[in-house]
Amino acid sequence: MMASSDVDVRGEGSLFSDQNPSEMDALCPSPPGPNRPQRHYERIGGRTGTSLCQTLIHLLKGNIGTGLLGLPLAVKNAGLVLGPVSLFIMGIIAVHCMTVLVKCSHHLSVKINRPSLTYGEAVQYGMENVSWLRRHSQWGRRTVNLFLIITQLGFCCVYFVFLSDNVKQVVEAANATTLSCHVNFTNQTQVLVPSFDSRVYMLFFLPAFVLLVFTPNLKYLAPLSLIANLVMTASLILIYFYSLTNIPYPINLPKVGRAKDYPLFFGTAIFAFEGIGVVLPLENKMQKPQKFNMVLYLGMGIVTFLYISLGTIGYMCFGEHIGGSITLNLPNCWTYQAVKLLYCFGIFITFALQFYVPAEILIPPVVARVSERWETPVDLVLRTILVIFTCVLAVLIPELDLVISLVGSVSSSFLALIFPPILQILAFHTEGLSPLMTVKNVVISLIGLVGFLTGTYIAIVEIIARNALKHEEALSTFMVQ
Repeated sequence: MMASSDVDVRGEGSLFSDQNPSEMDALCPSPPGPNRPQRHYERIGGRTGTSLCQTLIHLLKGNIGTGLLGLPLAVKNAGLVLGPVSLFIMGIIAVHCMTVLVKCSHHLSVKINRPSLTYGEAVQYGMENVSWLRRHSQWGRRTVNLFLIITQLGFCCVYFVFLSDNVKQVVEAANATTLSCHVNFTNQTQVLVPSFDSRVYMLFFLPAFVLLVFTPNLKYLAPLSLIANLVMTASLILIYFYSLTNIPYPINLPKVGRAKDYPLFFGTAIFAFEGIGVVLPLENKMQKPQKFNMVLYLGMGIVTFLYISLGTIGYMCFGEHIGGSITLNLPNCWTYQAVKLLYCFGIFITFALQFYVPAEILIPPVVARVSERWETPVDLVLRTILVIFTCVLAVLIPELDLVISLVGSVSSSFLALIFPPILQILAFHTEGLSPLMTVKNVVISLIGLVGFLTGTYIAIVEIIARNALKHEEALSTFMVQ
């Protein structure tokens, strides 16, 4: 989800600079301390660095977002039994890849006597460990940075679609919204007063997002970010409560979904496990980094439990009618309409955090080339262009479930599944990896590659099919009129 950096990237001459920023850098600055070989996993001074609890909270925050709300539909695509089992297996593989990334970062940072490494730097120095790849090692870092940019801008596109779909639904049902949360086991929020197309809502949100990313320092958003986290937590509790208490019996849902829908499950699931980018920044900022693995296993255990439980319960509750986000299925009463709006507020604030990563990779090298008097105007113009770019992509693909699956398949599969095993092979190339370890790494990378190819293909095919269907419906409506 996030990249990492401990220094400012201004003045770098490349769009893919040596340091990758993350929202953690703005809200959680790096503490001082000796380099990794000297400190023996212990920071100097008891007050520096993040505590175990702070690290756990950041880890949970880095993994829980819109992807969680799309998992009930993912379970539908895989099946009531195959879906949860697949999520559990994917959770184990994702946590293993996070552990591999941290282990490789430790090994390489000690080898080159650096205090810490970013994800891109780890891949770069891993490639330098292999003689015939040494000349091209810079491309390893650039490739990781490219996928980080794609991933983060993809998240921003998802946020545009999520907000437009949910706010549109609240507006259209406002006249008939009551205090009664009666359940009828279908798409609960009935559209009663048709309004604008969801893409028009995206354009309404565009100026607000532009003003949001003009915030000079993310620390100014820290209070709003805290409020956003609290309201999103409260919203999730209410969603869990409603889904759990309204499961219809008997449950007659397919145990295994259609084979052609499974790649869509993969894309959504790997999108949800979006937190591999926060692993190195969090570990680098800990007061006691030697305990990071414990925090990682605990945090990702909680995350995996949430994913499996909400995905399964949500599908059992709403069945075949489940939407791209479970919020779209909540009943037409003020309690759950408020849940949608509160979650939308949390996603709106989170947009600035997600946008921080690509902005700090792409903008500083350009700003460094202009005179000082033009730095601020150029910075703001480039931020505006990036936000407009994400909005245009969202307008072109206004299908929440397919956007999530596409972003997950295209970029998250590389960052979470393909790169870490390859990095382990490169980093320990001279130490002599066992054949079993090499086979394991190759298998995980192949799983990620197959998921990338099939997930991307099916998502694009579905996007084209839905657009064609919409055009046919629009044309038939026009002919009738």
